[in-house]
Amino acid sequence: MSFSWTPHRFAGGALALDVANSVVLRDDSARRIDRFAIGEQMRGFPQAAAKFCAERALFGDIAPVSAENETDFIALREAIDLYFRKRILDGGDDQLLAALLEATARTLRNASPGSLAAATAHSVLRLIAMPDPQRMKICGNCGWLFIDRSKNRSRAWCDMAVCGNRAKANRHYRRKKEETP
Repeated sequence: MSFSWTPHRFAGGALALDVANSVVLRDDSARRIDRFAIGEQMRGFPQAAAKFCAERALFGDIAPVSAENETDFIALREAIDLYFRKRILDGGDDQLLAALLEATARTLRNASPGSLAAATAHSVLRLIAMPDPQRMKICGNCGWLFIDRSKNRSRAWCDMAVCGNRAKANRHYRRKKEETP
């Protein structure tokens, strides 16, 4: 199956969320896809992030994660998803926050400056200190994490062009099906 990093893959609004969203259909074990499980996709992510990520101006060019830091980087990705998903759903958890901070600290100690791992750790720290945490949401269609930057905080999908259209088309299909005798 062919795959490329497109702007939609960076709909999270922060590098740390885009990294967490590299797991597609996270809650569906039968259809779950880990985009970083394939080395060339993980190595291609930094170049695409430098082009499409909302925080690209903060990082500039990002180096790939070194082979010796991949395990720590994946642990950081999972800690990001666990903590922020829990924070969105019910206000957070101190144990998950501690695990996220430990993974972030380990990454900052071991990763090369300017690498995807280091940039992601810095993004995590910005998200933790985010002044308006209720703007962080979970997409109603795909389950990705994203920051709602809309003026009235009403965004329901990570990307209107993809998930919003899918949800609206699905709703239209169901409505038409109910109308048909």
